[in-house]
Amino acid sequence: MSAPPNTSVPPVPPPGAPEPGADFRSVFLAGPFLGLLDRTTGEMPPDARTPFDVLIEHFESQGLSVHNAHRREAWGARLMRPEECTPIDQEEIRKADVFVALPGSPASPGTHIEVGWASAFDKPVVLILEPGREYTFLIQGLHTVATVEYVVCADVAAALPAVDRAVRRAVARCRERDGVGGPLPPG
Repeated sequence: MSAPPNTSVPPVPPPGAPEPGADFRSVFLAGPFLGLLDRTTGEMPPDARTPFDVLIEHFESQGLSVHNAHRREAWGARLMRPEECTPIDQEEIRKADVFVALPGSPASPGTHIEVGWASAFDKPVVLILEPGREYTFLIQGLHTVATVEYVVCADVAAALPAVDRAVRRAVARCRERDGVGGPLPPG
């Protein structure tokens, strides 16, 4: 289990512990969307897009398929109707091997629904939190009912190695829980 989300230091495996390898092909990347749209342009400003761009590029550079509503909806330029995006997102979360989210502070209602779907589907979950921010109790306590790893960071780009470790740990924990194929090889 990882460190509680209110810590300012990303969780670190015990000294000498092997890092589990990756055994997944797809990631659902979630985070605040509508609340970040510029009221004038209707699109996400570049600074709000940056963490998502960084994560999408990083995961895709590893050969992973990344589902992300922000990109699908052209960063706000082509918003889908609720009747369209809701079933698509739920199905993509169901199909994803790993769920990664920036939950938002203040809380993003849509992202929190997606976090709930991911935990209900028993997905490995990685939550990327900013230090010094307040997160809902259910985000803070999600690790008690789901396979969750927390990464606390101020800069997503600088934290990519920690994100990778958290994803591998979450996937390995789900595999061990499900008795699938034994431990993963070092990554």
